[in-house]
Amino acid sequence: MFFAGLGTATPPRRYSQRDCWEAAQNSALVARLAPRSRALLKKVLCGDNGIAARRLALDPLSEVFNLTPDVLQARFAEHAPALATRAARCALADANCAAGEMDAVLISTCTGYLCPGLTSYVGEQLGLRADVLALDLVGQGCGAALPNLRTAEALLAARRAQKVLSVCVEVCSAAFFLDDDPGVLISACLFGDGAGAAVLTETPQPGRRRVEWRFASSRLAPDQRDTLRFCHKDGMLRNVLSLQVPRIAAAAAAQLLGESLARTGTKRGEIAGWILHAGGRDVLLALREKLNLTEADVRHSAAVLREFGNVSSPTVFFVLERALLDAVPDGLWWMTSFGAGFSCHGALLQVG
Repeated sequence: MFFAGLGTATPPRRYSQRDCWEAAQNSALVARLAPRSRALLKKVLCGDNGIAARRLALDPLSEVFNLTPDVLQARFAEHAPALATRAARCALADANCAAGEMDAVLISTCTGYLCPGLTSYVGEQLGLRADVLALDLVGQGCGAALPNLRTAEALLAARRAQKVLSVCVEVCSAAFFLDDDPGVLISACLFGDGAGAAVLTETPQPGRRRVEWRFASSRLAPDQRDTLRFCHKDGMLRNVLSLQVPRIAAAAAAQLLGESLARTGTKRGEIAGWILHAGGRDVLLALREKLNLTEADVRHSAAVLREFGNVSSPTVFFVLERALLDAVPDGLWWMTSFGAGFSCHGALLQVG
């Protein structure tokens, strides 16, 4: 399987972390939080948490505090199809492909629900064929991109498709919740909105940098499920985020990498590039330590986190897009994502 094109999209409005803190100070909802909770919000939003700004489907920013199930669902229904479609159009243009050439479309999300799913709306807006295989994949959290791509790989390998459109989209501002739980508060300070897409083909596209999907694997740890997940409260999604997530994510990523290298007969020193899900500053620090990486190795993940926040499942599309435009050497690259479940996914890419 080859990446023929990549695309990303975000809402137009950029909000700095300072903007978010100022909006929080003017919110009656925040005023009802415990003093310790307000202090935590200020510390995260005004301190060095690795994020400078986020793109949010809000105008004005104060809309984020209108917390009712109907408002949040309407936000997802309006912005998720639009963001997914924009990212897909960018990927199609990058691949020099027409929408009608796609044999399958796979869309992952966890921040909202539509029935019919996002593939119905995105397929209509893109002009995909009526006989396109459309799969809506839900509930995999921040790690969803790699299971999505593995599904595309299976369709191509089975010759059920020649060209597949893979999309991840998250409207995290449609899954906003606020209470005195530290994990909920930190989540409110980390996540941004965005979409990523890839056109995937059986053969490489001529005239562009070659990116081949060589091997992929996953690890699931249901015993860690309650460290990172969504639950429901008052009719809304509520993020559960444990302080142990950076340690758990780094350990799972290191184990998966070791197993994948052993299974493919690859040496650790052969990895020339690192495409890491940017879950947060502490996650990246834990990954650096556990995987023995340099600041340069994680610079693209850190740059995406700094400018967009944690955009959840589309993150690795953003990071891969940046790395391909930079001077990362050709060779084997390792891509990894992780999230709800607790799940961890990895893939070896041959670039060049």
